[in-house]
Amino acid sequence: MKIVSRNEELLRDAVSRIPQSSSRTSLSSYNKLIRFEDISAAAFKIQCGVQKTPCMYSRLSKQYGMDIYLKKEFLQYTGSVKERGVLYLLTSLPQDQQRKGVIVAADSNFSMAVAYHASELRIPVFVIMSTSTSPARVKMCREYGAMVISYGTTAKDSQTHARRLAQENGYLYLEEEDSAVYLSGLGTVGLEVYEQVPKLDAVIFPAGGHCGLLAGSAAALKHLNPHISVIGVESESFPVLQQSLKAGHPTEDQACSNHHFYGDVSGLCFGSNSLQLTGKLVDKVVAVREEDVLISILRLLEYERATVDAEGAIGLAALVAGKLPELKGKRVAVVLCSGNLELHLLQQCIARALTLDNRVCRISLVLSDCPGDISKLLEILAREEARVLDIKQERTFVTSELFTVEVTCTVETRDKIHTAQLRNALLERYPTAAWTER
Repeated sequence: MKIVSRNEELLRDAVSRIPQSSSRTSLSSYNKLIRFEDISAAAFKIQCGVQKTPCMYSRLSKQYGMDIYLKKEFLQYTGSVKERGVLYLLTSLPQDQQRKGVIVAADSNFSMAVAYHASELRIPVFVIMSTSTSPARVKMCREYGAMVISYGTTAKDSQTHARRLAQENGYLYLEEEDSAVYLSGLGTVGLEVYEQVPKLDAVIFPAGGHCGLLAGSAAALKHLNPHISVIGVESESFPVLQQSLKAGHPTEDQACSNHHFYGDVSGLCFGSNSLQLTGKLVDKVVAVREEDVLISILRLLEYERATVDAEGAIGLAALVAGKLPELKGKRVAVVLCSGNLELHLLQQCIARALTLDNRVCRISLVLSDCPGDISKLLEILAREEARVLDIKQERTFVTSELFTVEVTCTVETRDKIHTAQLRNALLERYPTAAWTER
């Protein structure tokens, strides 16, 4: 006997409104109704190929006044939740197509997942990347087992070349879209969160243009418990999902797919399927500032020893920014979906986040160029327990009187209160000191 819940009827109603014709040729033949049974089947089929990542109680809970559980999807082999959808998609391909191979053209978590899992399944896989792609990403993709070809200076050039190769050689051209197979694989996150954290009140997911994780997981969670709030979070700089939901169709004018910091969160809204499911099943979509995302990256690194990128940290950013006050005192799961932050960006993010968190500041002051004056300044900094990160002296281009030196100190403090104490102590001794915090 088959039991159909009200939420499954909502799923069927949402998908039934989607036009069946599509200009895409890669996965259109695999589009069909997404049901809870599809998500359950995906979970069974991919269980040996992806990690069942932990969903652990966070030390950040007391700081934000709620029970926070972090679903650590960045622990997947390629550092991304996209592995779930990709693996189920590849295993669902006909045997004939698996023998011919697949081809992708993007510098994204999706491409990395395709490279790794296709190689593991012994499916020939080709990845076309533009010449502007980071060498580290190219190397990693090759190490996963893909044949990487550099072509063109833009992503559009690479995609055109990949489609031509697919047509000439019989490869299946894959791009991230909202086919039911792909969404079902991503929806397994919702199943696991529901199983791992009893009595959940809400689950927070990254949103943006690529909202497949949000849509697929919402389908699973709302089927299991309609009272669980499902919340999506995107950037204020690229409110792609909010604009698309308001317009009733995918919009492109808000997207910025070349934004390396946000990654997939800033991409185009890639399908009506995800959009319709999100509109039906997701309770709320909020937008956060870039500053909140940076501080979230810092909080996760300090409190959880978790290194995530903007897409992985954006869910927690909604709590950091106080965008969800209704969740105070409740049990909340946050999905950390990605941890593929390049090293040079990680360094910049940490430095900027410390400044935004009022823990790194800069003081400029003019001292007489006499022995002992700088040592007195350093004595005050030591007494106030501030850590000196950098100190510079300028004598040549000083606009004040002769025989003076302009000293600029960059210091690290414990928190905002400590910063205020240090500022008062310095201004008491040096009233003309210029203070730069953020």
